[in-house]
Amino acid sequence: MATTQFTMQPIGTAHTPFRDTSGIPRGRGATHTAEGVLEILPELEAGLDDIDGFSHLYVVWVFDRADGYDLRVTPPTDTRMHGVFATHSPRRPNPIALTIVRLLRREGARLHVAGVDMLDGTPILDIKPCTSSIPVDGLRRGWLADAERARRG
Repeated sequence: MATTQFTMQPIGTAHTPFRDTSGIPRGRGATHTAEGVLEILPELEAGLDDIDGFSHLYVVWVFDRADGYDLRVTPPTDTRMHGVFATHSPRRPNPIALTIVRLLRREGARLHVAGVDMLDGTPILDIKPCTSSIPVDGLRRGWLADAERARRG
């Protein structure tokens, strides 16, 4: 298998109320309602044209404070180990993350959003409108559904 190296540059920075990971809701029943601002680099502001028409956005960002990776992890929602690619663990071979946020408003190069789950100062790699065509009843939640059923008893 050929290995291709590539580099990415942040398109902006997330400003959130979270200074350390202990404040970010995790595990079963966690809700992400915290508000924050995604500040996009001024030279990329034109790329935000027409984003205001979308209610939710995918934000691709970097776990820039994660150190190393584990291929098997025990998430806060279960007591069993799972492959890292079946979880949202920050300790990944490529420390990237994906979050869905609700767009509250745009002010120039600043997107005010709700649902942030990243640390203050986190680099943002990309933003895309959330346009999933998969109906909710067509989604499977894998091991997470099993863990939630087991906790309910």
